[in-house]
Amino acid sequence: MTSRSPHVDHELVQAAADVARTRCRGDNHTVAAAARARDGRILTAVNAYHFTGGPCAELVLIGAAAAQGVYELDTVVAVGDRDRGVVPPCGRCRQVMLDYFPALKVIVGEGDRMRTVPVTDLLPESYVWADHQLDAEQG
Repeated sequence: MTSRSPHVDHELVQAAADVARTRCRGDNHTVAAAARARDGRILTAVNAYHFTGGPCAELVLIGAAAAQGVYELDTVVAVGDRDRGVVPPCGRCRQVMLDYFPALKVIVGEGDRMRTVPVTDLLPESYVWADHQLDAEQG
C-alpha cells in the first residue's frame, strides 16, 4: 500500500509544466523536472535525450542542484512536453533519487489522482546503495 500525502505542491508542478512548455523543443528535450529544495527554492531541469541513453530530467536536476550548492531536496516532479502532464520517474531515476535523497517525496499521478508519495514507496524492498558502502560500516 502506498503512503499518500494529501498535499501536492502545485507550484512545483506548474514550474515543471512551464519549463516543459517553453524549453522542451524537439526530440532532445522532452521532459522537465522541478524540485523544491529544503530552503524553499525551486530548481528546474530538462532531460538530455540521446540514443545512447542520455540522462533523464530528474538526474539532470540532481546535478544542477549540486552545481548550485543545493544538497537537500524535499519534493520532485517530472512533467512531459506537449501537455503530457506528470510523468512518473523511471526505475533508474527512482533508484538514484532513493540513494541521494532517501527522505525525498515524489509527485505522481494526474488530475484528481495526483499525489505525493515517499520515494521509498516507489521502490519497495529496494537495494539502498548507501547501506553497502564502506563508510557506512565505519561511521
